[in-house]
Amino acid sequence: MSSQAQIKESSTVKKWYVVRAISGKEKKVKEYIENEINRLGLKDFVSQVLIPTEKVYQIRNGKKVSKERNFFPGYVIIEAALVGEIPHILKNIAGVIGFLGDKAGNPTPLRVSEVNRILGKVDELAESEAQITNPFVNGEAVKVINGPFNSFTGTIEEINEEKKTLKVMVKIFGRNTPLELGFLEVERA
Repeated sequence: MSSQAQIKESSTVKKWYVVRAISGKEKKVKEYIENEINRLGLKDFVSQVLIPTEKVYQIRNGKKVSKERNFFPGYVIIEAALVGEIPHILKNIAGVIGFLGDKAGNPTPLRVSEVNRILGKVDELAESEAQITNPFVNGEAVKVINGPFNSFTGTIEEINEEKKTLKVMVKIFGRNTPLELGFLEVERA
């Protein structure tokens, strides 16, 4: 079998690999990889470049702000057939540190179960409502910004991560009264 036939035959077998990228530059690295693949006509060898992300809500200045956060900071996942010069081309792209692999530095493909778990998580995160991150701590002073107790201040007594609620002790008519409020109904005082 000639080497050309071997490359063609092996190019159909693609596996998922993890490319290490400079943290915070994952989107740029993805863009560079895709541009290089298109420029060199290597779509047969590298079919997908993914950055698993999740959407999170944070409260900034009393407003609910949606933000996309990398699920695996510093990593880009690619589906590729690493034959011939492909690994060398990918390693030389700006922002790429290398592949996750064995001690000798050889790229190690992800197991099918890992790929399914990662891709399943990506789909699940895309479908689900964005997560609201908990920016609060017990004993912290907060101001109510929504509802009938708007502009009251109190102290956080309890945080329920599951329900995304806080138990806040507020002074109403001189008496401490517990209120159950959502993360988005309060801000730091």
